Amino acid sequence: MDQRIYNEHRNALPGPDNITRVRLENGITVLSRSNFNSPSLSIKGYFSSGSIFDPDEKLGLGYLTAAALMTGTANHDFQSMYNQIESVGARLGFSPGTLKTSFSAHALSEDLQLMLELISESLRSPTFPQKEFHRLKNQMLTGLAIRAQDTAEMASLLFDGIIYASHPYQRPDEGYSETVQAIQRDDLVNFYQETYGPEDVVIAIVGAVEPDQAVDAVREVLGDWKNENLRPLPEIPEQQALQRTAKKALSIPGKFQADIVMGSLAPERLSPDYHALRMGNNILGEFGMMGRLGERVREKEGLAYYVYSSLSLGTGPGAWEMIAGVNPENIDRTIALITDEVRRFVNEPVTDEELSDNKSYFLGRMPLLLESNSGVAISLLNLERFNLGLDYFLEYPKHVQAVTADQILEASRKYLDPDRLAIAVAGP
Repeated sequence: MDQRIYNEHRNALPGPDNITRVRLENGITVLSRSNFNSPSLSIKGYFSSGSIFDPDEKLGLGYLTAAALMTGTANHDFQSMYNQIESVGARLGFSPGTLKTSFSAHALSEDLQLMLELISESLRSPTFPQKEFHRLKNQMLTGLAIRAQDTAEMASLLFDGIIYASHPYQRPDEGYSETVQAIQRDDLVNFYQETYGPEDVVIAIVGAVEPDQAVDAVREVLGDWKNENLRPLPEIPEQQALQRTAKKALSIPGKFQADIVMGSLAPERLSPDYHALRMGNNILGEFGMMGRLGERVREKEGLAYYVYSSLSLGTGPGAWEMIAGVNPENIDRTIALITDEVRRFVNEPVTDEELSDNKSYFLGRMPLLLESNSGVAISLLNLERFNLGLDYFLEYPKHVQAVTADQILEASRKYLDPDRLAIAVAGP
């Protein structure tokens, strides 16, 4: 898709003329956009609570608290809560993270009030029943035991331990078996009372509903929510890049595959290098058959079951990762080839063809991501979270078209150094 075709879709894109944004008196921000081409609606949101608040000895507390929100409220027990949701064919769930806990609902527009009431109950009056607490805790412990045998998961944890050494992002949201074992029900109650409140809540409602109606519905169920004991989100410290290559390996007996994660720190989402890095990452290890990495390591050399790169940019230091699953006999050769591709990537500009193809890809993908109510709701949350402005999608083609091969080269050199990579391997 070129600029001309993107412009033809311009009126259908979210923008200042069709996004309603209202901040309630208690600090909740509501974003809404109508779409009456479908009878459904998507409700998505987040608030500032997560593993960043966990004490080291009870890591996993924020994760477990979010998982327990819907197990019982002042008005519903576990079974009646889910009966209400299933009776109207809807979906509702909460997802814990490091800095934010998210929630997501999908329902018919006529059930907007019901879904907001259930979200409100879960946020404002969870009871954390002892029986359900034990069930969820045991589920987490089982999941952690499974994680310990997963080469991809453990390589990822090792990698985080290298690039985020002594930083809060080093810690896994789910914690460890010994830290989850230490968590008691009262810990959930205290965590909830200290970190759940309206001040940083953002709710996006997209679908067959008038924006004013959506705002009024949120105000009705959450407008009087307060928490004077709310702890502020801690400041996220900076992190220094590695001064030399660092490698860690973990042996997991009985496995037939090894997983490799290697890479470096990346900037935060609001970095001026964002668009150049995104396009560079796509060329390196995502576009087509997983970019240059896929072509060299998997297609030509046949060394990997899969290989790709991933760029994670959010709040605070991010990560640029190259990930591969290999036969254990091919670990060293694969690491050498990926390092060689990184070296080439930071020494030679991408080709005109690669640049053109990827610009078309990014311009074509954006309207597709915004086709669904869910996609628009997620996008509205990102606009708010990173203060991108309501005209971001209208201005997006300019950002994409402005990226040059030299910008990609310069930005990549800032963050990728083949002689200062973190390398993590987990396998037999």
